Amino acid sequence: MHNLLDSLPATLPLIQSGTQTWSRPALQQRIAQLRMALLARRAPRAPVAILADNCPDWLAIDLCTQELGITLVPLPLFFTPGQWMHVIAESGVQSIFCAQPQQAGALGFPDAVACEGELRLCEGPLRAHLPLPDDVQKITFTSGTTSTPKGVCLSTGQQWEVARALHDGLCRLGVERHLCLLPFAVLLENIAGPYTAMLSGATTICPPLAETGLLGASQFDPQVCLDAIARYQANSIILLPQMLQALVAVAAPDEPRIRSLKFVAVGGAKTPARLIRTARAKGFPVYEGYGLSECSSVVALNLPGAEREGSVGRPLAHRQLRIAADGEIEVGGARARYLGQAATSGAWLGTGDLGHLDADGFLFIDGRKKDILITGFGRNVSPEWPEAALLGTGRIAQAVVVGDGQASLGALIVPLSAQLGREQIQAAVDQANADLPDYARVLRWMPVPPMSSADGLVTANGRPRRPAIHLHFQQQIASLFTPAEQTT
Repeated sequence: MHNLLDSLPATLPLIQSGTQTWSRPALQQRIAQLRMALLARRAPRAPVAILADNCPDWLAIDLCTQELGITLVPLPLFFTPGQWMHVIAESGVQSIFCAQPQQAGALGFPDAVACEGELRLCEGPLRAHLPLPDDVQKITFTSGTTSTPKGVCLSTGQQWEVARALHDGLCRLGVERHLCLLPFAVLLENIAGPYTAMLSGATTICPPLAETGLLGASQFDPQVCLDAIARYQANSIILLPQMLQALVAVAAPDEPRIRSLKFVAVGGAKTPARLIRTARAKGFPVYEGYGLSECSSVVALNLPGAEREGSVGRPLAHRQLRIAADGEIEVGGARARYLGQAATSGAWLGTGDLGHLDADGFLFIDGRKKDILITGFGRNVSPEWPEAALLGTGRIAQAVVVGDGQASLGALIVPLSAQLGREQIQAAVDQANADLPDYARVLRWMPVPPMSSADGLVTANGRPRRPAIHLHFQQQIASLFTPAEQTT
């Protein structure tokens, strides 16, 4: 890290927010301050968490922990407090960076460590924890297919390997200003955004997310985003499919606010080819990619001059892809390691996704082996999770959650009693949603007749047969996501 920063001009604006501009000396000075604070902790080498909106300090902390060889554990703002506590307990975090010390205290870190700056460092009593391998610099927790997210352990080298491959593929575009639209706690933005920008000598622009249109996990104001792109004259951005869809819907033909853009990456969930065509017609230079946390995010990406409609691009230079006999996409050269487990020893990592490669090496995604839903905002949700919450209200006999690729989730609901009215069912849905993070809440629902094993819609023990249900209720499911026919 020292070598990279030292190689950049001292006057270059490396990081900007709405109120700050940091050159290389300013960033290095902040890293030095953070280094002193981290080493002054009761457990100077213990993992540290970060719970914060996008800001220059977030990146300085990230780089500082890499220099020191300390594990950083990002806590996504869209997690619930219960999920934060799970992550803290699982990863052995002994201190936390956050903007509000009272929030740190509520999470078990009441004691301030001397550290001026936008984000404050707080610690608590030493806690017993399992030791981590020395090369684990970051533990990234997915949005959680259940209420207990799973941690992926990454080394500094793994992360920068992806950034270098992206830099090599994009360097000829002359990107000078990258605007961060996704949370830094999301690995895609963290690595493909600031890391790649630094390697390119570009400026990373990271105002608070509300200033660029993103609120929570799935609320997005496209007009605010377009205004931010114009205000900061961004050359590159990273989007989730639902964000792209919202931007395209409000953008004018040859939208003047996006004329500075040279590259728009979209990933996190499958993006319809029709949406990409429409986006390009309006002036968005958009390219779809594919990745997973176990591989430090990006695995494949379409690039200018090397793209194919409907595909997610060719694999990055440091990756190999193959398709297993059952159609599963496997990644070569990926040393995946989950928290609390040994690193995978095989040469090929199964992704859980189904796909195919064409004769020119472009990857096409065909589906998923399991039932995980990926919302239009890139959040992974196991349908059993909100379904359990719905069933737990005591007023719903059966529930099947749907919404793959949609902005929010919907549900087919069988009331416990035929006498329950719409208001009572909605109250049950509201009750279930109260215990779920916003990306896992059910915002649309429709009553349906009881599903039985006799009609092939559930197994003998009552588990839903999802493909059969989706086929049987395909019109009802489609109507859930048709604006004019939404139930709620």
